[in-house]
Amino acid sequence: MNLTNNIVDFHNKLNGRNCRLIAVSKTKPAEMIQEAYDAGQRIFGENKAQELAGKYETLPKDIEWHMIGHLQRNKVKYIAPFVHLIHSVDSLKLLKEINKQSIKNNRVINCLLQVYIADEGTKFGLDHEEVQKLLASEEFGEMQNIKVIGLMGMATNTSDQSQIRQEFNGLKSLFDKLKKSTSLSNMDLKEISMGMSGDYAIAIEEGSTLIRVGSAIFGSRNYNH
Repeated sequence: MNLTNNIVDFHNKLNGRNCRLIAVSKTKPAEMIQEAYDAGQRIFGENKAQELAGKYETLPKDIEWHMIGHLQRNKVKYIAPFVHLIHSVDSLKLLKEINKQSIKNNRVINCLLQVYIADEGTKFGLDHEEVQKLLASEEFGEMQNIKVIGLMGMATNTSDQSQIRQEFNGLKSLFDKLKKSTSLSNMDLKEISMGMSGDYAIAIEEGSTLIRVGSAIFGSRNYNH
């Protein structure tokens, strides 16, 4: 497996499309991330706040760091000073904490609302109704140090491509509906984060603007980490 070739290959696949690659570097050492960086990759995704903060310290400062994993409220402070985008916002409480830490760091943090689209019980996220309720709440309207710029979803882990396509299509439909019907100063819907190593091709066809790819770039995950 050649990491540099994999990066170049993905960049070629996305050339001319309105979709960017997030290289999912969770559990991978800084040396591998540096190698991907040297091949031209600038967006990296991590799923643990403290691991992300450690990598931020040691790697080039023009990297765009994305938090893609489930985020506990007490861990927001570790990434608030620098994180570019938090994909996994699945509650109003978490959004409030991000807003609070953003104020402390004198910045506005971009967020995606994680929507539950899969047909399995192990994934996090809001359902369509909860998304609309959150966005309509007075508390959300008052948060000026966060900006919701889109939605994120994870499809069911299945070989049934029509099911995956249907799930991604549902997320895109919700995105389009919210874009038309919701106008708030702390919202600017432009990103749909969907698609991983096994289903990114379908996600791109269904309108994804950010694909989160790990094993197809870095090889299989290091579970001993």
